[in-house]
Amino acid sequence: MSPTGSLIPADAPFSAEQEAWLAGFIAGIAAAGRQDATAGDAPVATIDVLFGTQTGTAEFLAGEIVAGARARGLGGIATALDEITPEQLTAMSHLLIVTSTYGEGEMPDNAGLFWEALQADGAPRLEGLRYAVLGLGDRGYDDFCGAAKLIDTRLEQLGAVRLHGRVDCDVDFEEPAAAWTTGVLDLLAAETGATATSTPAAVGGGGTAGATGAAPKTRSPWNKRNPYRSRLVVNELLSAPGSAKEIRHYEFDLGDSGITYAAGDALAVMPVNDDALVGALLAQLGASGEEDVDGRPLADVLRTEREIRTPSKDLIADLVERAPSSDLASVVAHGDRSDLDSWLWGRDLLDLLHDAGSAAPGLDELLPFLRPLQARQYSISSSPLAHPNRIHLTVASVRYGSPDRRYEGVASTYLADRIGEAAMNTTHATNVTTPSDTEGMVGIYLQANTSFSVPTDDDAPMIMIGPGTGIAPFRGFLHERAARGATGRNWLFFGDQHRGTDFVYEDELTRLGEQGVLSRLDLAFSRDQAEKVYVQTRMREQSRELYVWLEDGAYVYVCGDASRMAKDVEAALLGVIAEQRGRGDEDAAQYLADLRRAKRYVRDVY
Repeated sequence: MSPTGSLIPADAPFSAEQEAWLAGFIAGIAAAGRQDATAGDAPVATIDVLFGTQTGTAEFLAGEIVAGARARGLGGIATALDEITPEQLTAMSHLLIVTSTYGEGEMPDNAGLFWEALQADGAPRLEGLRYAVLGLGDRGYDDFCGAAKLIDTRLEQLGAVRLHGRVDCDVDFEEPAAAWTTGVLDLLAAETGATATSTPAAVGGGGTAGATGAAPKTRSPWNKRNPYRSRLVVNELLSAPGSAKEIRHYEFDLGDSGITYAAGDALAVMPVNDDALVGALLAQLGASGEEDVDGRPLADVLRTEREIRTPSKDLIADLVERAPSSDLASVVAHGDRSDLDSWLWGRDLLDLLHDAGSAAPGLDELLPFLRPLQARQYSISSSPLAHPNRIHLTVASVRYGSPDRRYEGVASTYLADRIGEAAMNTTHATNVTTPSDTEGMVGIYLQANTSFSVPTDDDAPMIMIGPGTGIAPFRGFLHERAARGATGRNWLFFGDQHRGTDFVYEDELTRLGEQGVLSRLDLAFSRDQAEKVYVQTRMREQSRELYVWLEDGAYVYVCGDASRMAKDVEAALLGVIAEQRGRGDEDAAQYLADLRRAKRYVRDVY
C-alpha cells in the first residue's frame, strides 16, 4: 500500500486509463458514503465543502458553512482540498470551496496537489456540478486571493456552473464571509426545498478533523474584535550576549478566559504601535495628536488602530502619482517587482512621506490609505498537557537600522519593551522581566491549526525540522509527548548562527534527551565553521536513516521561514527520497505527495 493508504497502490500494474477508471469508481463509492453519512437527518441535498488552509482559518469557516447547511436541513461535509481528486468532483452536485492564498498567489499547503490535478490536461468535465468559491487573502499582496481566483476560473473552464459569485475577502474577512455563506446557503435551501432543523449542528461539526484527527473546535468568544486581555507573566531573553539575534520566551496567563489550545496552534497578539514612531508621524503631518477621528484622538488611533509600519499598495500608487520625481516613483517606473520589493524592504510609512517631500498627502488625505492594525500570529511553543493555564511563545525581536533611524517590529518589540510599567525599565539585554500585578495586559486570541499537530498514534515516529524560532511548536510537541507517555521516537533538526549564543532551550532539550523523549537531535550552527551548515545539510548527511524513519511511518513537520528555509528543506527531502529509493525525481515527488495526502508531511511556515 502506498504511503497515503490509497486503495490503488503506487506500484499497481495499471495503465493511466485503468487508474482513471478505478479512481472514478472509488469516487462513486465515496460519494455514496457521504450521502449515507447525513441520511439520519434526511437532507434533501448534500453540500460538499472543500477548504484550502495554511493557518486554519479556512478550515474553521468550512466547519461553519457545514453547520449552517445542516441548520437549513441540508446535508454537509467538509474536506481538505488535497483529499479530493478531480474524478471525485464528478460525483458531487453542490460544491462550496473556501481557500486562503499562500505567499504571492500560491495554493496553501493542503491544496497544491488538488490544484495540480485540476489543471492537468486530463481533468474530467464537470457539467453536472454547481459551485461557489470564497477567497481569503490580503490586499497587501499583488496576487490578492490568487488561489481562489484560479480554482474558480478552472472549475468554470471544466463546465461546472457557478451558483453564486466568488467573494474575495481581505484580512477583515468576517462580515463578507458571513454574507457570502448566508447568501449561498439560503439560495441552496430555497432551490432544494430544504427546511430548517430545530437544533442546528454545532459549529465546525463536519468533515475532516485535521492532520491527526483532533476534534473540531467550537467558536471562542475571543477574536480580533474582542481579544482576551491576558497578563504577560514571563518575558525571558533566550539568546546569549553577543548574539546577532534577540530571541525571547513569553508566557501568557489564560486566567478565566476559557481558552483551550492544542500543541501546534497559533496565538494572535494585538500589538500597539510605538509611541516614538507615532510622534514622528504626527510631527511629519504637522498634527498635535488631539485631532478627532471618529470620536477618538488621532494619536490613539495611530497607536492602536492603524498600520503605520508597512505602507499599503494603494498608498504607494497614490504617492507615485503625487510625486513623479521621487525615488519611489523612479523604482516603480522600471516595472520590476523585485526591485520595488528591495527598495521598500525596511522602509516604513514615515520614510515614504519623507521621500514624497512637499507632495506628500496631508492628514485627511493620508488616513484612508492606512489599513487596520492587524494581529500578529505566533506558533505556540507549549503543550496544554504540561501548561494548561498558560500559553508560551518564542519570538525574535525585530530591530535594525542606523544611529540616525532605528526600526523595530510592531509586535515583537511591543512584547519585549512596551507591555506594562515593568517593560518601561527593560532593554533588549534584560534577562527576565515579570510584569507587576496591575500591568502587563495584552490582547490575545487563539488561532487553531488542526492540520499541524502531534500524531494521535503515540507510537508513530516524528521528524521535526525547525531552525531558529521554528523550534517553537516542536518544543510544545515534545512536552505533549512527554505528558502523554508516548513511545514514538522523536527526531529534531535545529540550528541557528552560533551554538554559543543561539542554542535556545539547550538545557530543556538536553533534559528531554536524557529522559528518552527526544530520541535524536541534529544541530546545524551555520557560522561556527568556515563552510556554512544548515538543517538541510544535516538532513542530507543522515539520508539513509531519514528514509528508514519515513518507511517506519514517521510524520515530518517543518516550521520557520517560507521564502528560503522551507523550500531548501523540501528540496533536501526530495533528494533524500530520490537517493534512497533510486527511482528518479518523479518517483520522489510522488512519494512526497503521498506523504502530504496522508498528512505525514505538514508545514507551519511564514
